[in-house]
Amino acid sequence: MGVTSFARGHAEMIRIRIPKGNMLHGKKLYQLSQQLAGAVLICAVERAGEVYIPGGSFQLQTGDVVSFICPSRDSRQFLRRVGFQTHQVRDALIIGGSKAGYYLAQRLLRLGVEVRIIESNRSRCEELSILLPKATIICGDGTDSDVLRESGVEQVEAVVPLTGIDEENIMLTLHTQAISNAKVVTKINRIMFPEAIERLHLDSVVCPKFITTDAIVAYVRSRMASRGSNIETLLHLFDNRVEAIEFVAHPDSRLVNIPFKDLPLKDHLLIACINRAGKTLIPGGDECIRVGDSVIVVTTHTGLRDLADILA
Repeated sequence: MGVTSFARGHAEMIRIRIPKGNMLHGKKLYQLSQQLAGAVLICAVERAGEVYIPGGSFQLQTGDVVSFICPSRDSRQFLRRVGFQTHQVRDALIIGGSKAGYYLAQRLLRLGVEVRIIESNRSRCEELSILLPKATIICGDGTDSDVLRESGVEQVEAVVPLTGIDEENIMLTLHTQAISNAKVVTKINRIMFPEAIERLHLDSVVCPKFITTDAIVAYVRSRMASRGSNIETLLHLFDNRVEAIEFVAHPDSRLVNIPFKDLPLKDHLLIACINRAGKTLIPGGDECIRVGDSVIVVTTHTGLRDLADILA
C-alpha cells in the first residue's frame, strides 16, 4: 500500500493491490459508488502490465493494482469497508540510525508511536540516545536475525529497514514478512529492475530519488507554465506511465466557472478531485473550477504544464 498527500494534506491518493477473496473482485466501478458511502474515486488501475484510466463500467479483478483518491478523513473508513484492516501502529522498529532514521523516529514519536532503532555504530547510538531520549536505541547489527528477534521484530507492528544498502533493505523486508505480521516500509535508492521488485510484493516501497525527481519536475513545469495555473504536486505512477498532477487555479485561468460537462477534456484523463477552502470534492458534470481551487488530474498524458492543457 502506498499513500501520497495532495492539497496540503486534505486529500490522499492510495495505491492497493486487490488480494484474493476481496469484495472488490468482480465489482464494476458504478456499483461501488452505489454501495459505498464517502467521496472516493478510483482513478487508475494496472492489470497484467497495462494501465487504465477506468470508466464506470470497468470491472475490478483480483491482482489489480488500484489507485484511488479521497478526502484524508475518509480513506481509513473506505479501506475498512472494502476489507483492508487499518489502524495507526503503536510501535515501530527502524533498522539503521541514519539521518533518515532519525527524522522518521522524530516524526513517529510526535505521533505517539513507540520507537526502537537498531544501529551498529556505537558513537552514533550515543548521539541518537541524546537526540531521541524517548526512543529505545539498540546497538547491534540490524541484519543479524538474533538481534532482530531480541529487538522484537516478531511482535512489532511496523518495521522500516534503512540500512543504506538496497539489497539489505530488501532482504530484511522479506525476512520480516516471513516471521511477522508487521507493516514493512522499504527504502530503495536504485530501482534498476522494477519488474523484479514488483514481483517480490514488498508491501510499501519508498524511492527518495523518485520523490526528489517529481518535486523538481513539478517546479520546472510551474516555471514554464502560463499565469493561469500552477503545479503544486506531481506524482508518477506505474513506472511513469500515469501522472497525478495538482494544479492551483488562478484568476486568469480560462477554465474557471465552466461546468465540467461543457469542457472538451482529453481522452485518458480524469479530474479526480477538487479541494476548495479545505473541503475535498469529487466533482460531477455540473461542478466547475473556481479561483483558488486545487485541481487534481490523473492522466496517461505526460508533460502537462498548465491547467488548460487538460483540454483536447
